[in-house]
Amino acid sequence: MEQQVPVFQTYREVEQAVMAAVEKEIINGRFLKTLHNGGYSAAQIREFALQYSYYSRNFPRVLGAAVAAVEPLDRWWVPLVDNLWDEAGRGNPKGYHSKMYRTFLESVAPDVAVSDEHVPDYPVGGATQKAVKSFLSFLKSATTLEAMAAVGLGSELFAGLVMGEIGQGLRHPNYNQETRVNVGFWMAHADEHEPRHYQLCKDVLLDFSSPEELQTIYRAGLTIALSEARFYDELYEEMIAK
Repeated sequence: MEQQVPVFQTYREVEQAVMAAVEKEIINGRFLKTLHNGGYSAAQIREFALQYSYYSRNFPRVLGAAVAAVEPLDRWWVPLVDNLWDEAGRGNPKGYHSKMYRTFLESVAPDVAVSDEHVPDYPVGGATQKAVKSFLSFLKSATTLEAMAAVGLGSELFAGLVMGEIGQGLRHPNYNQETRVNVGFWMAHADEHEPRHYQLCKDVLLDFSSPEELQTIYRAGLTIALSEARFYDELYEEMIAK
């Protein structure tokens, strides 16, 4: 039986509903709980870094797919391209997010060769491939409003929170006994990048306030948020197997 979608009167109610799911499925999920408890081995943290590398470097593809999904009007594509430009360090090669991620990757997986394009020589697992494919597949058939909601509510709304939680978790003494984990990538996203990215999307989404539009926004946001929750849970399973 299809679950009934709540009736929303305000955008704030939609935000709260999506965040409630995020709190339950991601913040209180197995992956973050174990991370904060210092429960992973060095090999498991290494596995996380190598797998998340694929997810991180594919996010520009997600943003590109969102740009392709929305109407060719400035109000829609400019906020998404602004986000994409951040991935490119706003034109400064030193700020490329792929290069920022590499500093984290090499701090926990120094034994793995990394190409000049910041790609580790390591097989990509099923959880990460599935997460990227699911996001791209959703955007392929999304309406303009659904695409903006998927990026905004389905990812950027809580990305800063989740990435901050990961960064803080990686500071646990258990993970920093021999060498210090470089968490700069995580904290930069938590403190600055993701809150701004979400605001760019939110400024557009606030213009759609009918109950029907709010339900559309909620469905799209929740679909992607739960997909990300599955990613972390399935990645946890792959890490534990190491």
